[in-house]
Amino acid sequence: MSTRTKWLLLAPASLMLIGYGLCVFSEAGHLKHTGQPTVEWVLLGTYSLVLINAGIALFGQAVRYRILMDVRRETRRSLRQMEKRIENRKPRRKDAKK
Repeated sequence: MSTRTKWLLLAPASLMLIGYGLCVFSEAGHLKHTGQPTVEWVLLGTYSLVLINAGIALFGQAVRYRILMDVRRETRRSLRQMEKRIENRKPRRKDAKK
């Protein structure tokens, strides 16, 4: 799988995971304020924090893939420019027989 494909999959998935974790966190807060048993809202809150942290970790990985793509692109561009400069400096040999 290419770096671009990994980035395209991870970035939106991680943002959705963070959003879902925040929704679950809000629900846990609602359960707490409505007087539900402590076990219910504590477990739901813990689950939401796991989701949020997993989303942040995946988003960090997506950022790493994006940076890797950009660095590779800049490296290729620099190499092409360097090759062009070298080609322009090479003296053209003419046949000595003419």
